[in-house]
Amino acid sequence: MPELPEVETTRRGLLPHVVGRHILGVVVRNASLRWPVPRGLGRRLTGEPIRDIRRRGKYLLFDLPKGHLLVHLGMSGRLTLVPRDTPPRKHDHVDIDLDGPRTLRFTDPRRFGAVLWVDDPATHMLLKDLGMEPLEAGFSGAALHRKARGRSVAVKNFLMNGGIVTGVGNIYASEALFGAGIHPGRSAGRISAARWDRLAQSVRTTLQSALESGGSTLRDFVTVDGTPGHFQHRHAVYGREGKPCRVCKTPIRALRQGQRSTFYCPGCQK
Repeated sequence: MPELPEVETTRRGLLPHVVGRHILGVVVRNASLRWPVPRGLGRRLTGEPIRDIRRRGKYLLFDLPKGHLLVHLGMSGRLTLVPRDTPPRKHDHVDIDLDGPRTLRFTDPRRFGAVLWVDDPATHMLLKDLGMEPLEAGFSGAALHRKARGRSVAVKNFLMNGGIVTGVGNIYASEALFGAGIHPGRSAGRISAARWDRLAQSVRTTLQSALESGGSTLRDFVTVDGTPGHFQHRHAVYGREGKPCRVCKTPIRALRQGQRSTFYCPGCQK
């Protein structure tokens, strides 16, 4: 599933090509996404200028004069800019035609993504309860320590709780915990304030490094021009079960947490 770095990479790639453009029309080939594409979306969007693109967690918000287009990439979705006469393929579900030579195309083989209309992001069901943004000023070890007090949930599951921290999924939670030297199964409420400080910094560093590499491409994710990300080549633990730790050479292990595979180094993470 695309996580914060992949979504932010998409946002940054679209900004210079999309902001200031007017929407000429919308083609919906398959409205049956995770949440159905709303009827009349084309009528709402046609003729409107795109004023900005913002990100909230793993969601993109295209700001228009009378509301917002919300896009969620789900597990396999992507947004790409293609020449307007590019024939659609099987999983190309929504096209947004822009003035100029290109179309913004939403592709999603598994159809767990979404293309929705939002009047007010502050009250929308998908956005109103999202937690701290890990790349913004309010994200800190002290804030995490306060929220974790008295909680027995495993720290990796705590980090992936979107109501606490938004945008950090399986890949980057595993990588950040390795960077902080914390075992993913340790109870969140039993981590000291000093170790939370290290973990908060590790989350930031991990996400920023992934952004510099254009995110991770494990299966479906590509940037807006169709190129893959490269951070997967720098993963310290994720997907490296049985391979030697890059620091201590101990074989990386895997365990199951919340129906997801977690990767960690038993030598470096305690």
